[in-house]
Amino acid sequence: MADQKDTQAEVPAEGKNKKKLIIIIGAALVVLLIAGGIAGFFLLKKKEVPKEDQDPGLEVPVPELSQSSTIGPMVDISEFIVNIISDDVNHYVKASLTVELSNEEVQEEVEKRMPQIRDSILLLVGNKTYEELQDLQGKKQLKAELTSKINGILQAGKVKAIYFTDFVVQ
Repeated sequence: MADQKDTQAEVPAEGKNKKKLIIIIGAALVVLLIAGGIAGFFLLKKKEVPKEDQDPGLEVPVPELSQSSTIGPMVDISEFIVNIISDDVNHYVKASLTVELSNEEVQEEVEKRMPQIRDSILLLVGNKTYEELQDLQGKKQLKAELTSKINGILQAGKVKAIYFTDFVVQ
């Protein structure tokens, strides 16, 4: 009889140990899953660029060419050469452009205000860096900034689009 009591006492002790082991393994798995989820969230999360690091010119809208719109009057702005910002070697931009206007009245105003417009263009282009003007996005940004700047000068109408007819960065 004493042997029966010993075997009965051992069976419940083994069952309790197995239950504890299962609970500990389950808790460890839950902790690992939570830690993996948190790590995945932070590793896969897109990093936001701080506002001060973003180029403000990227927010300037770029007018798109529309096939259905009518073509407005055009004014050519003759060739200009401007030194641009560069750290190592002197670089310059040689460019000429054509401005599409909204109506005929503004065409006369553009002709009268051409010195102001050329001055604005020269100052704006001169404050660009060599790297900014090398790629397509930089040129589109320049067009948008020029459009905005010239529209700030004009009163009888506005610039619909700007087309570079010559553009060399060297």
